[in-house]
Amino acid sequence: MVVYDGPIQDLIAELSRLPGIGPKGAQRIAFFLLDADQGDVQALADAIIQAKAKVKFCATCFNATEDETCRICRDSRRDRTKICVVEESKDIVAIERTREFRGLYHVLGGAISPIDNRGPADLHIRELVLRLEDGTVTEIILATNPNTEGEVTATYLTRLLSPLGTAISRLASGLPVGGDLEYADEITLGRAFEGRRTVTI
Repeated sequence: MVVYDGPIQDLIAELSRLPGIGPKGAQRIAFFLLDADQGDVQALADAIIQAKAKVKFCATCFNATEDETCRICRDSRRDRTKICVVEESKDIVAIERTREFRGLYHVLGGAISPIDNRGPADLHIRELVLRLEDGTVTEIILATNPNTEGEVTATYLTRLLSPLGTAISRLASGLPVGGDLEYADEITLGRAFEGRRTVTI
């Protein structure tokens, strides 16, 4: 139901499209922005425009970056024998906070979800397989979210990658089923890494 006219309703409608923002939340944010200082609103708008214009995805791992290759892939101190596979760039931030993992990452760009019409071909799976070709990587750690889509994706990757001979492990218990990595605390994620288990078909 449309309550407001013109620009206010347009703003509420656009904010409602953001993940996790419902109609009431969008309305609160819209009126917060209308009451805010013009300079603060302009700074927010500029930050969004700059991020959209400058941020791209790493040519190797598909992490968000301003450069051709992300900071983690460029870091010579990282363990190049291990790749942690995550759904989104935000998951890397959560894992890095634990300081438990010093390897590389691979961002799938989502999870397999038939409901959302997203299959394996829509993810960066082919690029992951190509990264394993030279034999440098000895372990793949599947860190997809512990929900239905994440489990389906992990199972698919296990079946696809097992014949290649690379060890495959999955984050251990400690992560709540149905939760997302970005909301997990450092201790929970750290324990999950310490207790990861080998995955078999």
